Amino acid sequence: MSRFFTTGSDSESESSLSGEELVTKPVGGNYGKQPLLLSEDEEDTKRVVRSAKDKRFEELTNLIRTIRNAMKIRDVTKCLEEFELLGKAYGKAKSIVDKEGVPRFYIRILADLEDYLNELWEDKEGKKKMNKNNAKALSTLRQKIRKYNRDFELEAHLLNWECMTELSGGGVGWTDGWRASMIVLSLPSVQNPEQSADEDAEKNEEDSEGSSDEDEDEDGVSAATFLKKKSEAPSGESRKFLKKMDDEDEDSEDSEDDEDWDTGSTSSDSDSEEEEGKQTALASRFLKKAPTTDEDKKAAEKKREDKAKKKHDRKSKRLDEEEEDNEGGEWERVRGGVPLVKEKPKMFAKGTEITHAVVIKKLNEILQARGKKGTDRAAQIELLQLLVQIAAENNLGEGVIVKIKFNIIASLYDYNPNLATYMKPEMWGKCLDCINELMDILFANPNIFVGENILEESENLHNADQPLRVRGCILTLVERMDEEFTKIMQNTDPHSQEYVEHLKDEAQVCAIIERVQRYLEEKGTTEEVCRIYLLRILHTYYKFDYKAHQRQLTPPEGSSKSEQDQAENEGEDSAVLMERLCKYIYAKDRTDRIRTCAILCHIYHHALHSRWYQARDLMLMSHLQDNIQHADPPVQILYNRTMVQLGICAFRQGLTKDAHNALLDIQSSGRAKELLGQGLLLRSLQERNQEQEKVERRRQVPFHLHINLELLECVYLVSAMLLEIPYMAAHESDARRRMISKQFHHQLRVGERQPLLGPPESMREHVVAASKAMKMGDWKTCHSFIINEKMNGKVWDLFPEADKVRTMLVRKIQEESLRTYLFTYSSVYDSISMETLSDMFELDLPTVHSIISKMIINEELMASLDQPTQTVVMHRTEPTAQQNLALQLAEKLGSLVENNERVFDHKQGTYGGYFRDQKDGYRKNEGYMRRGGYRQQPSQTAY
Repeated sequence: MSRFFTTGSDSESESSLSGEELVTKPVGGNYGKQPLLLSEDEEDTKRVVRSAKDKRFEELTNLIRTIRNAMKIRDVTKCLEEFELLGKAYGKAKSIVDKEGVPRFYIRILADLEDYLNELWEDKEGKKKMNKNNAKALSTLRQKIRKYNRDFELEAHLLNWECMTELSGGGVGWTDGWRASMIVLSLPSVQNPEQSADEDAEKNEEDSEGSSDEDEDEDGVSAATFLKKKSEAPSGESRKFLKKMDDEDEDSEDSEDDEDWDTGSTSSDSDSEEEEGKQTALASRFLKKAPTTDEDKKAAEKKREDKAKKKHDRKSKRLDEEEEDNEGGEWERVRGGVPLVKEKPKMFAKGTEITHAVVIKKLNEILQARGKKGTDRAAQIELLQLLVQIAAENNLGEGVIVKIKFNIIASLYDYNPNLATYMKPEMWGKCLDCINELMDILFANPNIFVGENILEESENLHNADQPLRVRGCILTLVERMDEEFTKIMQNTDPHSQEYVEHLKDEAQVCAIIERVQRYLEEKGTTEEVCRIYLLRILHTYYKFDYKAHQRQLTPPEGSSKSEQDQAENEGEDSAVLMERLCKYIYAKDRTDRIRTCAILCHIYHHALHSRWYQARDLMLMSHLQDNIQHADPPVQILYNRTMVQLGICAFRQGLTKDAHNALLDIQSSGRAKELLGQGLLLRSLQERNQEQEKVERRRQVPFHLHINLELLECVYLVSAMLLEIPYMAAHESDARRRMISKQFHHQLRVGERQPLLGPPESMREHVVAASKAMKMGDWKTCHSFIINEKMNGKVWDLFPEADKVRTMLVRKIQEESLRTYLFTYSSVYDSISMETLSDMFELDLPTVHSIISKMIINEELMASLDQPTQTVVMHRTEPTAQQNLALQLAEKLGSLVENNERVFDHKQGTYGGYFRDQKDGYRKNEGYMRRGGYRQQPSQTAY
């Protein structure tokens, strides 16, 4: 029957209930619930009654078992979790521990765990290979275990004597107890650390050997059976206090280790008396002998040798078992994280006949894993390369090799999963080599046709009687190669040697494009030829042809040139190449984008080589400026670059007005860096989010295509100075004077606001200082500010023909300074000699005569030329400053009167000479006078 219906004596009930775990009914509980009804089978089952000590200790041993398993697999995170649970479980058993004492298996796990953590901490290489969670858990658990062990100092003092007095019957060897107490007391560890490490390894091995026995009796496991260990030889420290054990003690060593600190079977007074007597006998026995003789030392040494031999036998046995297990295949090191289920495609089995169908089937198997999560892209590329070797060794034909090569190049492009990332140098080198090998095969085998329009079902890879047909587009691969090269250059530091090394690869890229161009000119369509021509143009238009430029400067002398120089000069000029490629695109292309890009590149190339009139005419005839705002951003960036290069070309030719007009839109916006695709300006997050910024960064042009922004701004400001200063001098008193360049006026105002004027340092300060000198007619000071060593290094030396540009600038400064001088001081002179002006500005007399004649014709200067005396006679028609102010006042008063009359007419109801009549509506008032009032008209009769 159930214990709920037991009727026995009071003593029986008290004894039975004392060891049971009683569940008390809470006060105020839910009494409306039905009682739990038990079946007869459940009532007849035998109930196991355990003491509270057994339950708590079993909970501790289960947690210890989990910790030891985690230690074996190096799962420090699990050790940390279980250690925290172990501390909580020990806290629950605190009352029992205070009564019975700290169990030795608890001290042992603390000691083993601290040794284990110290070993992991000292293993530097192992710590580097740990994942993030285990490394963090190792640091945390190491601190916790050291702090936790210091809390056991009081218990360790008591345990130290208990361990020594219960050597023969306590269940824990002297070394274990002494080591545990020493670790808890934070004292130096055992004298022989190598030996202790071996002992720890032995314990782990013995635990693994005894795991099968523990699994059989897992339900009724106890602390003693769980912590079953063999006793260890006493250390040198313990031999100072202990004497040699008898042979009987050695025979009973295993039985002693099987017992824990307490069997827990009985707890009567008679047992305690027997234990006290046993402890007294053990103490007296302990005090009798000491291992000081030579025989004792020899016996202990022999015992250690036997132990080492057993350990070596166990290790060799374990290695043999591992070798037997590894016969099926080698162990593979797996990566941390979530395990991904994948199978590495195996190559052909031994004895398989290698045919076209087998290779194509294997190729499709490899390609099926393309794009899937967890696919090793590097391994996929290696398998494809191995497949090419197998196909070549078995002479399967060039068609199969070409098909595999196409897939290898595509896999190299797909190696980076992110669009923004660029190819690694080794992958980039493989890609170039693979494309060159593919082109070699295509040129060596004219009977192979490749194209996107070839279906996989209609491919012919091995039938030599018919032309080989392979699905694939070589032009698409080359365009993708060009995009990858651009990304590599965009993501490399332009001021490093690495950028120079990558830039050397452009020669290989251009060579591949030329080879594909020759191939497509023979077998490609018109659209494909236009696309490859555009690629060739994009790699040519921004490069200055120094060889052609040198040939233009030096006339050909066939007798004095070597054969090598003649061979170089026989090469096609970039101008001729651009002309041929662009004209083909103008005639054959059907898409506006390719033709637009070709026109812009052609204009850029003309402007770069100072062919101003060809570049200007091509720009005006194309009418690109009318609808360029509808083009995509890369084309707009190319248009901006072309306009800037056109303006710089006009400046080199001395056409300052054309240069200013070409650069006005770019420079007036204040966003030249962004409009030219050479960088991003700092914007608020509201105007541009992160995704838009990534897209704009991909549009940036590489550094070797950049236009010097300081040179661009200097050209614009100097052009504005040469236009604005004479205009300001001519219209100094004009109230309706307009500004030619707002940016130039802004720089002038900034210079005027400076309280202390020092020598100019930046490029802008040099231009402002030169402008002030030109305004006074001092051309020499202006020349010294514009052309000097600092400005030469920053700007003028960057031009291909720097000396010609400097000469042109000096001439322009002299001419515009002369014009400014005449505008400013014409009211002072009655007449002035042209020879004097020629000497003052170091210009020849015809040039001075030409400048003054143009000014008189354009009515800019009110004067006349006296040819016999070579003088300029001023007419003095220009008003003085006081007269100018009076004229301005009269003009403003007149505008004020007109405004008042307009307001008065609005109030009176008149509108444009009409007034309102009550009968006839609006009627024209012919007697209305401009200054107010009505004029009487003579009466007329109609007889």
